[in-house]
Amino acid sequence: MSGPAILFVADAGLEVGGGHVMRSLTLAEALKAAGASCRFTAPPAVTALLSAFAPDMVQVPAASTVSGDLAGALSAERFDAVVFDHYSLGAGEHRAMAQGKPALIIDDLADRALGGDLILDSGPTRSASDYDGLMPEGARLLLGPQYAPVRPEFAALRDTALTWRGEPVGRVLVSLGLTDLGGITGRVVERIRPKIGEAGLDIVLGAEAPSLASLEKIARRDTRIALHIDTPHMARLTAEADIAVGAAGSTTWERCTLGLPSLMVVLADNQRQAAQALAERGAALVVEADAADFEPAFDRALMRLMTDEGLRKRRAAASAAVCDGQGAPRVAEAFLKLIATRTV
Repeated sequence: MSGPAILFVADAGLEVGGGHVMRSLTLAEALKAAGASCRFTAPPAVTALLSAFAPDMVQVPAASTVSGDLAGALSAERFDAVVFDHYSLGAGEHRAMAQGKPALIIDDLADRALGGDLILDSGPTRSASDYDGLMPEGARLLLGPQYAPVRPEFAALRDTALTWRGEPVGRVLVSLGLTDLGGITGRVVERIRPKIGEAGLDIVLGAEAPSLASLEKIARRDTRIALHIDTPHMARLTAEADIAVGAAGSTTWERCTLGLPSLMVVLADNQRQAAQALAERGAALVVEADAADFEPAFDRALMRLMTDEGLRKRRAAASAAVCDGQGAPRVAEAFLKLIATRTV
């Protein structure tokens, strides 16, 4: 007997980035490993990411990521369950698109009514009370970083990576989102370059990133720089780095899985609470991109990470304690059990 057919509805674009699609792909792979078949609604912004990172994924064409176009794409599809990772959809849209089938909603906001049977929020400070009145009676919550969808290649490298954390800084990883919101990657790299000596600088960004053209010019004359465009090797780069400058989004859990001492840059309001929680746990240093003192605060935090071996070791241990990289299989198991109970 074949497994359930699961349809994913994920948002993407210049403003929201690619994190929704990337973590949905991670969950899709875990579901497929457990016997399910998966496909994605594919507006142009999503198609671009699927083409780069999952070219074999079955796609359901959609005109855009707005609810009406997504609903139209789903109307002709047959499926057993649906996963939503789209902050602009609420309870009404969830129920209409799910067509009475089991629904999993990936959320970080707890700011609107949701129409799913299973709610995943991997925020480190999230509590069940945050969703009081926002979800249907009988819906189940999966809360905390232990459920964060992290690709399996990160967990596979965890033990090895943790053995050398705290070593002198030989490689710096910069990963501020594939869409490079507002050209933040180029802005940050210019602050880093004068401060890292001979250390290598691995810069991850997407093919359409605003900073790409200028960074390609810089890389031609700065041999420390390696550009990684739409890279499939993020786990290896994270494991080999000694420190990171990273966005405070879903890639946070990848860095935590590998215990990478990090300077987190808050790029959006919805990232602030989780970033502050990690800072309070000693798992990361945090700066806000839109703060008036961003540049001096960034410089101070970077130099602390560069020069203080004890700090790097403490940050590595604290971040590794936050997330073990096994969230996707846990979520997949819970969702498949739910689907099975609804289809008996």
